[in-house]
Amino acid sequence: MTYASDLTHLELIFEDNRLIGPLYGQFDQHLALIEQKLSVDATARGNQVTIRGSHEAAGRARDVLEALYGRLQAGQTITSADVEGAIRMALAVGDQLPLPTIDAGSRLQLAAISTRRKTVVARNPAQDAYIRAMDRSTLVFGLGPAGTGKTYLAVAHAAALLERGEVARLVLSRPAVEAGERLGFLPGDMREKIDPYLRPLYDALYDMMPPERVERALTSGAIEIAPLAFMRGRTLANAAVILDEAQNTTSMQMKMFLTRLGDGSKMIVTGDPSQIDLPAGQVSGLVEASRILTETPGVVQVRFSHEDVVRHELVARIVKAYDDDSRERLAAARGGKA
Repeated sequence: MTYASDLTHLELIFEDNRLIGPLYGQFDQHLALIEQKLSVDATARGNQVTIRGSHEAAGRARDVLEALYGRLQAGQTITSADVEGAIRMALAVGDQLPLPTIDAGSRLQLAAISTRRKTVVARNPAQDAYIRAMDRSTLVFGLGPAGTGKTYLAVAHAAALLERGEVARLVLSRPAVEAGERLGFLPGDMREKIDPYLRPLYDALYDMMPPERVERALTSGAIEIAPLAFMRGRTLANAAVILDEAQNTTSMQMKMFLTRLGDGSKMIVTGDPSQIDLPAGQVSGLVEASRILTETPGVVQVRFSHEDVVRHELVARIVKAYDDDSRERLAAARGGKA
């Protein structure tokens, strides 16, 4: 129950009238979303917004609007998904930076990745920790369900490193487990054979970099996209290296990949341990590596859950339903013991 003494109202004034429309959203839909998610009343009159609600909720609403306004001032665009992401960050601001080497700020701080073409801002605490981990660590594991942005953020980070000249090339890889890494039966040349397995990596690249620059980099070798089998016997120096769908690596493949790390390089390994397509009884290299390397200095693991899904909200409910079913089946197999 909220008592009258717990209520407050805040007056916010945004000086740049050109940004008011994008900030409030069409028909004030962004303000309506803030009201709904944070249980406040937000009334707009011109460039002034009055927020009424509990002290905590009103403060969070203020932080969300100020963060979004700052993004607009920086020349970025915002969508309803960005508003939802800022709200998630405001709700979890106390837990925003779980990595022990990072100090939490007193204000809403949104980790971001910027390239010349696009800026991607964290939409939840897990993404925030993931972006900051990639900035600070040599080897990062992103573990969790589909739709949480693991691959997209990893490619965005790698593209930003290449653009800033911090690495000389990108190496993006996936295990082609569906074809047993034997691609000869597929039609076309080698690139045409492997493209279907690596399309999500291409999509993220083209979103972060101009298409003509991606094509030039692919031709010159500054960007290499290849199946995991092509990594054997190499040392990857001065590179940003990404292994996607790593739950489908074997123990030997994962060890082989991790030991390719050379001087001046960074590695990001992403995967969903709940969607392993390996033959029954075969241990996932991702699951094994995440266990073995838990206490290894220089290695950071960031775990995502269904609550961190940033696709359609139905995707989060689907992931949760499958997770709940898996737990129930496991409990039943153990004789009903959790």
